Amino acid sequence: MTRPDVAVFDPRRDPEPAEWAELRAAAGAHAPWAYDLLACESRHAPCPTLLAMCTVGGRPVAALAASLVRGPLGVRLLEVHNPWLSGLPGWLFADDVDRPTRRHLLRRMERELCRATGPLCAGLLYRYLSAESLPLVSGFGRVVRESVGVAVLENTFSTVDDWVSSLARSRRHSVRGQRRKVERDPDLVVRFGPARDDLDGAELAALVNRHRARLGTPAFDNRGPVAGAYLHELVRRDDVLTLTYHDAQGRLLAFADLLDHPELPIYQHWAALQRDEGGRAHLYFDSYARLLAHVVDSHRKGFSAGRGMLELKSSLGFASRRMWLAAVPRPVAG
Repeated sequence: MTRPDVAVFDPRRDPEPAEWAELRAAAGAHAPWAYDLLACESRHAPCPTLLAMCTVGGRPVAALAASLVRGPLGVRLLEVHNPWLSGLPGWLFADDVDRPTRRHLLRRMERELCRATGPLCAGLLYRYLSAESLPLVSGFGRVVRESVGVAVLENTFSTVDDWVSSLARSRRHSVRGQRRKVERDPDLVVRFGPARDDLDGAELAALVNRHRARLGTPAFDNRGPVAGAYLHELVRRDDVLTLTYHDAQGRLLAFADLLDHPELPIYQHWAALQRDEGGRAHLYFDSYARLLAHVVDSHRKGFSAGRGMLELKSSLGFASRRMWLAAVPRPVAG
C-alpha cells in the first residue's frame, strides 16, 4: 500500500482536521468521536486526549485516541481509549481497511503518539479489546490481560414486551411492576428524545458525578468528573437520546443517555437521586425498557450497557462479552 501519513493532534488546541468528519462517517463512529466533543472533554479532563490520524493518498483511513496519563517523576503513559465510550477500542478504521493493514497502521500511530509524548513516554495501554480486536495489538513484548467484560443484548425482539417476557420470572415481575409504578405516578414527568435543548449540562453533571462518587472510582480509572460543558453539548446532538425523570415541581430525579448507532446503541450515563434525597427507587429498570424501545423500534442489531454490574445486567438478558487490555512498552511500540 502507499505509505501512510500520520499526524498527531491535540484537540484542546488544534482545529478539527479537514478529513475528520469523513473518517467518522467511513468508520461508523459513535457520537463521542465527534471532534468538538473530544475537544470539550479533553479541555476539562485531568488526562487530555491526543489523536493520531492516518491518511493514505489524502484519504483518511484510521485514527487512534489516547489519554495522556502523567505519573511519578514525569513518566507518561498513553491509555488508548475514547474516555466516555466504554467497551469499544480507542481506534477508528474506514470499513474497507483489511486486518493486516489495520495492524500496520496501528503500529505507525503508536510510534507517532510516543514521539509526540516525548522521551518520558513509558508506552501505551490499550483498553476495551474484544477477542476479535486483540490480535491487532498483541505480539512480542506486549502484555495481555483479561479485564472486566461488557454487557451486550442481541436484539431479537419485536416489542419491549417480548423482551420483558424473555426474562426470568422474578426479574420479569419486578420490571413489569416498576414500569407500572412509573406510569401511574402522578408526580413524575418522563421525557425521552434526541437533541434535548431543554437540559442544563451542569445540572446533569452534578447528578452523575454524585452518583459516581457514591459507587466509588474503579481501580486504575484515570478519568476525572464528567464536565457539565461536555454533557451540555452531548445531549443536544441528534444522535444522542436522553431520558429524564422530573417531579411535578421540575426537579431532576434521574437521567440516562443513549448513544444511538445503526448497529449498536450504547447506554452511556445513568444517574439518580437517592431515596433520602427525594428520588424514586424504581426508575433504573424502567430506563432500560424505554431505551430498549428505541433499539427495537429502530431495528438495531444490539444494545450495549457498558461494563460493570454484569450480574444484574445478565438478569435483564444481557450477555457478557469478554474484554482484554494490552500493555505495550515504549521499546516495542511501533
